[in-house]
Amino acid sequence: MESLNGIVSSVKILKMSERPLVYFKLDNQSCLIAGHSLNFLADVADGMKIVVGGQFNSRKQFVVKKYAVVGMTKIMMEFEMMRI
Repeated sequence: MESLNGIVSSVKILKMSERPLVYFKLDNQSCLIAGHSLNFLADVADGMKIVVGGQFNSRKQFVVKKYAVVGMTKIMMEFEMMRI
């Protein structure tokens, strides 16, 4: 398993299903996530720094198996804004 880290941009839902397929860019690398994609959408927004683990597919896209947000997640930030 390889790992990458960087800034998230261009988050898009490619396929709606029981497990949505989500596309995003990590710096300039194209990435896909299907497992935990709903959690990913709740945790991550454009401009956030994350670390991902996974492997490259035949199209040179990084298929994410695990991810971790560096700092506060999107839900944590929204909760903090509500407290103020």
